[in-house]
Amino acid sequence: MNLEPVRQAYASVAELYIELFGTSQQVHADDLAFIGRHLAGRPGAVLDLGCGPGHLTDYLRSLGADSTGIDMVPEFIAHAQAAHPSGSYQLGSMEDLAVADHSIAGILAWGSLIHLPPHDLDGVLAGFRRVMAPAGTLVVALFVGDEVAAFDHKVVTAYRWPVDEFSERLARAGFTEVERLQRPAEGTHRPHAAIAAIATEA
Repeated sequence: MNLEPVRQAYASVAELYIELFGTSQQVHADDLAFIGRHLAGRPGAVLDLGCGPGHLTDYLRSLGADSTGIDMVPEFIAHAQAAHPSGSYQLGSMEDLAVADHSIAGILAWGSLIHLPPHDLDGVLAGFRRVMAPAGTLVVALFVGDEVAAFDHKVVTAYRWPVDEFSERLARAGFTEVERLQRPAEGTHRPHAAIAAIATEA
C-alpha cells in the first residue's frame, strides 16, 4: 500500500489540523469516555497509531496508560513532542510496526484507518493482531455508511464502512468486539462509530 499521498496531504494542512483538533477538549466527551474505559490503566504498553497532534496519547497517559504516539507526519510528531514533553512520540507507520510480537497491551486507532483502501485493511489489522498481547484491546473509530465507499474527506480520500462489516473484518483478524459506540450525523459531523475489541486466542 502507498500511504505517501496521505502523509503529504496531512503535512500540508498540519498547522490548521492542530488548531482545529489538537486538544482533548476538542474531542466528544463520549469518545473520551469510551477510549478511557477500554485503554486506561492497562498493564503494558499502549500504542496510539496515527496519533496526529498527540492529544489522545497524552489523555491516555493522564489516565495511567503507558502510551506511545506513532504517526507518519513529522509535523505532528514535532508538535506532540513540544506540546507534551513528558510523553513518548515516534515517527512511524501503522503498516510496519517495529515492535515485538505479542508485546502490546492496547492499540488506539482513532480515525487513523479511514484512509486505508478496503483491500488493505485486513493486512493492517493482521499487523495489529501480531503485536497484541493475549487479551489485548484494540479501539478503533471510523466513519459509517450503508456500504463500503470512498468519499471526499477534507484532507484526502477516506472510506466509510457499515459498522457490522467492519466488525467482521476485526473478527477475521482475530479480534472479538466487546463494545461499540455510534453517533448519527450532527451538523458538519458525519455518522461515526467506535469499536472496542479484544484479541482472541489464535
